[in-house]
Amino acid sequence: MPAFTTDLVVPAYNEAENIDPLFDALRPVVGDGRPIRRVVLADNRSTDGTGERAAARGARVVREERPGYGAACLAAIAEARRADAPDAIAFLDADLSDDPAELPGLLAPLIDRSADLVIGQRLARAEPGALEPHQRFGNWLACALIARSTGRRYRDLGPMRALTVDALDRLGMADTTWGWTVEMQFKAVTRGLRVTEIDVPYRKRHAGRSKISGSIVGSYKAGTKIIGTIAQLRRSESGSSADPRR
Repeated sequence: MPAFTTDLVVPAYNEAENIDPLFDALRPVVGDGRPIRRVVLADNRSTDGTGERAAARGARVVREERPGYGAACLAAIAEARRADAPDAIAFLDADLSDDPAELPGLLAPLIDRSADLVIGQRLARAEPGALEPHQRFGNWLACALIARSTGRRYRDLGPMRALTVDALDRLGMADTTWGWTVEMQFKAVTRGLRVTEIDVPYRKRHAGRSKISGSIVGSYKAGTKIIGTIAQLRRSESGSSADPRR
């Protein structure tokens, strides 16, 4: 049986100071015979040399000029699939809040075909201060709204996740901003994906300040976008069959 291949997508905006520590942490899990085949970094209009530094560390880098987390993810996915497409795509933020050592555990349910989408759930193992009160509230509210709309109760909207390429095709991801994770989790229910949540550690970012959760204003804007995305999905996905047991 051919090896199961996974590419890692890393969306990044002005994360140059985190690139070397990130790739040092990725070394045990990326490369021939390891869980991750290659890293595809989406440089989302960085002005600090993020893309150049990632390329020097062996990443396949794609520049995305459209602003937005979802736009960066979509660009990296397209690059990963452009030649020699993988069986699965994993996602990891560049700030080292999530531990790359957890990636093999995240991929295991995909490899044994017991899940189509696996989400790293941060709440149970987050270190003190890693998730601010407004982040916890935003996660709770978004998950509650998804549950009210679909019947599926998620615990988190954690950015570290992995899904098969077949599942990605079924989702038809389109959001280009901060509605990306909620679009994926909402559609996973309405389009019949098997979803698993795995507890993962979560820590304060390695360096720099978060562009979103680092400020109340940024968090408010992201939260407004997420709520609006849920409302839109509730209308557009109303004809799909939601199974709350998934």
